[in-house]
Amino acid sequence: MHRDRLGVEPICKVLQVAPSAYRRRVARRRDPDLRSPRALRDERVIGEIQRVWQANLRVSVDGGRKLSSL
Repeated sequence: MHRDRLGVEPICKVLQVAPSAYRRRVARRRDPDLRSPRALRDERVIGEIQRVWQANLRVSVDGGRKLSSL
């Protein structure tokens, strides 16, 4: 939101994020092929995970808190 007015570097400094990490994230958002194989696979299976979780009445034995954020 403030990138155009302030620039990336000062904002990253305040947020304690490396400017290269910001640029890498933007590049991956622009071109999904730059994402890791794991991220690409996760994107493909997220719908199936949500379907199974819903079918199980949103209850999970392992990782319940992680799944509730989907």
